[in-house]
Amino acid sequence: MAKDMNSGDYALASYNSQRALQPESEFKFAHLLINQAVDAAFCLGANAEFLYVNDATCRMMEYSREELLSLTLRDVDVDFSIHNWSELKSQNSITFKSRYRTKGGRIFLVEISLTYVEHEGKKFSCAFAYDKSEEVVELSMQKWADELSGTKENLQQEVSKLKTKEAELETSLSLLHSTLESTAIGIVAVNFEGDILSLNQRFMDMWQIPESLMLSKKCPQCRAFFESQLKDPEAFFRLIWEVSSQSDFESYDILELNDGRFFAHYSKPHWLGDKIIGRVWSIWDITETKESEEALQLNLTRFRTLAETTDANTFLIQGTRLCYVNPAVEKLTGYTKQELLNGFDLRRLIKSRKSRQVRNQNQAANFEYQEINLLTKSGSERWLGCAVTKLEGVLDFNKKPVELVTGIDITDYKYAESDLNQALEQAKQLSELRSHFLSTVCHQFRTPLNIVSFSNSLLKEQVDKRTGKKIEPLLDHIQKAIEQISQMLDDILFFAKAEAAKINIELKELELVEFCNDLVARMQMSSSRKPINFISESNSLIACVDKRLLEQILQNLLDNAIKYSPSNVGVDLRVSNKNGKVIFQVKDQGIGISVVDQERLFEPFYRGSNVDSIPGTGLGLSILKTLVDLHGGQVAVESEIGVGTTFTVMLPSTN
Repeated sequence: MAKDMNSGDYALASYNSQRALQPESEFKFAHLLINQAVDAAFCLGANAEFLYVNDATCRMMEYSREELLSLTLRDVDVDFSIHNWSELKSQNSITFKSRYRTKGGRIFLVEISLTYVEHEGKKFSCAFAYDKSEEVVELSMQKWADELSGTKENLQQEVSKLKTKEAELETSLSLLHSTLESTAIGIVAVNFEGDILSLNQRFMDMWQIPESLMLSKKCPQCRAFFESQLKDPEAFFRLIWEVSSQSDFESYDILELNDGRFFAHYSKPHWLGDKIIGRVWSIWDITETKESEEALQLNLTRFRTLAETTDANTFLIQGTRLCYVNPAVEKLTGYTKQELLNGFDLRRLIKSRKSRQVRNQNQAANFEYQEINLLTKSGSERWLGCAVTKLEGVLDFNKKPVELVTGIDITDYKYAESDLNQALEQAKQLSELRSHFLSTVCHQFRTPLNIVSFSNSLLKEQVDKRTGKKIEPLLDHIQKAIEQISQMLDDILFFAKAEAAKINIELKELELVEFCNDLVARMQMSSSRKPINFISESNSLIACVDKRLLEQILQNLLDNAIKYSPSNVGVDLRVSNKNGKVIFQVKDQGIGISVVDQERLFEPFYRGSNVDSIPGTGLGLSILKTLVDLHGGQVAVESEIGVGTTFTVMLPSTN
């Protein structure tokens, strides 16, 4: 077909060249020509019913002529309801795009050239439709190419990250090895099979182990070596080789060697993640301490030395009495050590104990965080934040277990906490009052605004033709201002609901690719819109979200991107799924946001310093942040002045 003449033009030209034919022959000849046309042509009545269709229309729609003549355009036009038909009819001829559905259910893009005709008092429309499916194919190819490029970049980034992590791991291992070798005590790690996983040179030197000896339970020479060194070989094998798989406790033991030396062994579980794979032993020479009681006394002495010099309040509790207090406790309570340790009833000192267990260890220690309310000798109350440790089998007084309590004075913190709770309650009440005030003001503004809008519409209808050109632009400005104020009131009402936590969220499964395609298609229907490039990493992506709130989130971001971008540049919408989160990115090449403005970007009524005369309320991003928070998600922004802005919204893909 000629470049400057479509099928309809060609048929009309042929028809005009045969005007000399008789009327009946002319009609048959025109009917023949229009049916031979490659492009679809059809006529519509006042109610969009099909009055005439050519053969190309039947082939495009996959309907017979009789079937189409019994249908209306609503039955085949997917986007019929979103077109502004009243505006289209006000123009004699117009070209626009829409989506048609075939009899088999296939949906494809078409471009329609529509002309309104009046003949013998009847109004009808003549249309030519052109299949634009190739545009979708081109978009898919571009999308595929972009995805390949993105995948290559991601792989390169992952390789780079792996190399970086490998270098960091090598550095960490080197640092660990250096640390183990520089310590003054012997360290050895043993698995549940009895094999030594790691040891340092200090361990080898302490035991005087030959380098040629293979250290393993399965090696007879290794077992024989340790038997020759110890007075009680079986005790060593119980501690080192026969470690139970349930050995999740800490232990302390002393081994006596044949040469008269004594080794203190301290062990704890060897964790790999959340699994115990063996034990780690710290071994040091305590030859000068011949008896285990002397070693324990040494530890007790060290404890007392630490407790006496620290500013933390330290005391030992046995049942309902105190068996040790340090000077800090005397200073805090006003009681002397003699008063507290000689028959003092603990209930006179401790008014209440509020505990929160933070860690349990079987057979060894039970660590708790407690807040203890003390009544001092002067009658004043003080609060302590304490770490409470049960010292069963570690430090005994008269063979009875004791509790080690170490705490700091948090009285000022408790008073501040009380004041803060009161302030928060007052802030909540003020927030509810402000929300109620905003809602009331918006409702009060809505009635006069509706009156102005209605009056403006009446004025438009009554405009005289002679003065219409002067007055109608003014009335249009009034209508535009009304719409802006109305949108502002809607934003304020929604913000008030969000601030008062009155927005309900209904999470349901939603097919995001289809949802985004529909949203972009609706926004693109306006001819004034800049192009929106939608990119998805897959053909189908399902997440559990609130459809209504998600639409407001994305529409807000896309509207901002379009509003603050140059007129000849499009914006990008990208959706992906990673680590259980669905990620939406909206990118533009607009005016950008300064670093200073980014810090306050999500505050209500705050606008960037470079928006100039671009209209807006400063509520959109604040509302967006609230909606994202309702989903339990996050929103981030990256921007550079004069380059563009990228907003990233991350929402959980499951509820």
